[in-house]
Amino acid sequence: MAPPPPPLGRGRKRAAQAFDAALDDAELVAARSALAQGRWTAVRSLLAETGEDWDRRGHRVTVLARESTALAWSRDWLLAEPDSTCASVLLACATVQRALDGKERPDRAREAGRHAAALAPADPTPWLALLMLERSIGSEEDVVQLFDEVRHRYPDHHHAHHLMVARLAERRADVGRDPLHEVYDFANWAAEQAPADSPLAILPVVAHAERYRVLAAAGVEPADPVASGHWVGRRARQVMKTAFDWWLEWEHDDHPRRQVDLNFLAHAKFCEGRGAEAAALFHRIGPHATPAPWSYPDRDPYKAFRAARESALGTA
Repeated sequence: MAPPPPPLGRGRKRAAQAFDAALDDAELVAARSALAQGRWTAVRSLLAETGEDWDRRGHRVTVLARESTALAWSRDWLLAEPDSTCASVLLACATVQRALDGKERPDRAREAGRHAAALAPADPTPWLALLMLERSIGSEEDVVQLFDEVRHRYPDHHHAHHLMVARLAERRADVGRDPLHEVYDFANWAAEQAPADSPLAILPVVAHAERYRVLAAAGVEPADPVASGHWVGRRARQVMKTAFDWWLEWEHDDHPRRQVDLNFLAHAKFCEGRGAEAAALFHRIGPHATPAPWSYPDRDPYKAFRAARESALGTA
């Protein structure tokens, strides 16, 4: 039996640590700390090492872009190295993040994203940043076009597919538990199109959670996901079983966003009432909780995660 995960401590400070967007990427944590101190050369080295591992590059750049100093230091980097595509991509992502935070005009963010995309035509990361922006404020046409731009450069882009599922889930909240809703079709299609070992196999579980978020917010589903019954229908159980079986066979310890998938899968198994399976996933997650989907629809994610983990580990 695997050893129990480390305790998650109590209090706001520990909760913030539990939801570190860097997840378990120690090199990213170190580079982010260096960037906060103005040492952007550490970020340059990190991104050079990342190369064309597009999922990892997207994860690292978008996490770095969240730092309050990212915009200023990426500008300094560009002053020192005007031809640096990495600096331009980081600048674009940081500008998008500021726009999402309400601190920058969206048109400035779009301009920065398009500029970075032109400088790095093979890189899906500037398009990912623009997709993050339009997923929140743009039209469906814009979202689809940007998703296509990402997918054209890297068909299995993990973060982009999650963004697309979240947006699609928000269509037609009034129809309730429609098993033929387009978010399920999209997630199933993406999982089937991906290689057998792709973590996009978990996408149907993500679609199920995102649809619950929308229905619960609309008052169609109860606010308690366990009480909702959303995870116990025949179709839902089959989706969860297929995803869990994939995880047992294909788990990727090296995927940069695997902790995101593990949290969605653990949440689903807990809501389904499969305590032993949820416990196995909680052991893998350790301290790397993610706000989604534990916050769905409007809950304290840290309390929800901790309660679910303690319950599952107590039944394992």
